[in-house]
Formats: sequence, C-alpha cells, structure tokens
Amino acid sequence: MELIVLLFAVTLLHSEGSSAVTPVFVKKGGDVLLEVINADGLKDFLFIEWNFKKTAILVRFAHGRDPVVSLNYTGRLKFPVKNYSVNLKNLQHIDSGVYTARVSRLEGDQTLAEYKVTVQDPVSPVDLTVDSVFNSSNPCNVTVTCRTQDFYINSTFTCDTKTCSQEGGEQSKVTTSGASLQVYLDLNDSIICNHSNQVSRTEDIKMIEKFCLKHDDPEQHSNNATVPVVVIVVLVIILLPIAVVLFLYYRKRRKDKNESMENTVYEIPQIAATAHPPDQRPTRDVSELSSTYCTVGPHTGTVRSTETRDTTLPESLYAQVEKSAKPLKK
Repeated sequence: MELIVLLFAVTLLHSEGSSAVTPVFVKKGGDVLLEVINADGLKDFLFIEWNFKKTAILVRFAHGRDPVVSLNYTGRLKFPVKNYSVNLKNLQHIDSGVYTARVSRLEGDQTLAEYKVTVQDPVSPVDLTVDSVFNSSNPCNVTVTCRTQDFYINSTFTCDTKTCSQEGGEQSKVTTSGASLQVYLDLNDSIICNHSNQVSRTEDIKMIEKFCLKHDDPEQHSNNATVPVVVIVVLVIILLPIAVVLFLYYRKRRKDKNESMENTVYEIPQIAATAHPPDQRPTRDVSELSSTYCTVGPHTGTVRSTETRDTTLPESLYAQVEKSAKPLKK
C-alpha cells in the first residue's frame, strides 16, 4: 500500500513539472511576451494551452491546427513566433496574476512555463527641497525633504573638509502602491531623491557643494582666491598708463585755459583806458557845436625846470576855439 502511494506522488510531481515561476512587471497599458522555452522538442501531445490563474483560458494550440483564442482575449493576443509563445497586449491592473502554459498528453499534463505578471502605474514626479543649512567651519549640515504627491521623507547630510555622509532621518520608504521613495548621496556628492518602481523612475538632484562650501578642497579655494588678484593686477597694469596719460592731458588743457583767462583779464583795463581811440572819436552834431582847430607853434617862453614839472609839454598843441552858437550883431 505504501508503495502505491509513493508511485502516485512521483507521477503527480512529474505531471506538474519543476519549472519555477518567473516574475514579470509591466507598465499599465503595455504588452508582455509569454514565452515557451524549448518547445521544438514537443511531440505526441494533445494540445498546449495558456491559462490565467489556472482557470481562464487564453488560447489553445492543437497539434497541426491554428490557435483558438478565447472570446475574452480576442484582439489582445499576438503570436510573434511559432513556438506556442503569446504576446498579450494592453495590460490593465486586472490582468495581474499567474499565467501558465501546459501541455496535455495521454499520460498526463506538464507545465511548460509560468509567469507572475504584475501591472504597475508609472511613478509620480518627485521634488527635493533643502530645508536648512548649518554651515560652520566644520562640519556642514544639510537637511532635505524628498517628496512625492502623497509621501515624503526627511534626511540630514553632514560634510567635513574631505567627505560627506548621510547621518540622520529616513533613507527610504515603500509607498502603498509598492513604489520606493529614497534619498541618498551618490559618489559625486550629489543628493538624489528617487521615486521608482519596477517599470518607471523619476528623480531630483541637488549638488551639495552649493550648500557646503567648506567641503571644497582648501587648495582649490586658494587657487580660486588668486584668480581675482591676478585679474586686478592685470587691470592695474593696463589701466594705470591710460590714467596717467589722461591726467596729464587734462592738466595741460586746464593750464592752457587758465592762461587764456588771465590774458583776457589784463587786457580789459587797456581797452577801458582808450575808450575812444583816435580813429573812433565821437562826433557831435555841427548844428549844436562848431569847433575850429588851430595849430599853435612851439612855445617860445621860458622853459621851467623839469624838476618842478610833472610832464613835458608836447611840441604842438591843439587849441579849440568855440564859435558862438549865434552870429554877433554889428
């Protein structure tokens, strides 16, 4: 009796086969290829059948005949290769489950392939924000928030003069949809906020060097500090001669202008002293005044000493004799 039970168990194990279930993840609205491996060696079988959750039949292949597709999957199945593999199109969440390919023979059934298909939505965008920065001489602490539409995690990063590390807060969280929300530091010292599942991925990145300046190489800071000094020296060398030339030019121009002004001031009294030059003596109306000019000869009288006179007399004098405005009556 025990021998009969053992033989039945071995037969049942052989009929079920030993193939493992293969997990497959598909984006909602996408397609999935369900393959049968080593189907070329299949002979002497009644039919090969794909079913869903071991109850719903997708398609049945009879030996030497065209495949027969179930009404529920008409228009959704393609057969890219002739090895009993199927391509299931436009998957939705209700299509998640186990798909099994079985071969039926007279001696029993055997599992050829088995896939556990999971249909997932693409993940939502993610946003990484810096909440606070404590940048002292050593160390520098940065607190960030990695956020999706419905979930968020906080984390703190610490940097010294050489390295950065993730010190506090949450590093990851699994959402209700099975997606993973993570915040971490990569090899380039960039903070990465990652939202992903098996079919999609979104991320946001912040460079930690923008917040922790002390993390930079001190030698690099020294080199960067010398750049403005070099620029200033070059500018001085170029601009100093130009400034000197401009200074001398404007100085000479100002000096010439001052000299011109001084000459003008000294000439004013000379012009005033000769308000009526000889060639521009004012004339009077003849009707008002009639003058007769006569020349008086040299002085024949006694000449006074030059000590008692301020000026010498001219050789000739002009004497003006005014005529009477009215003629004399006889």
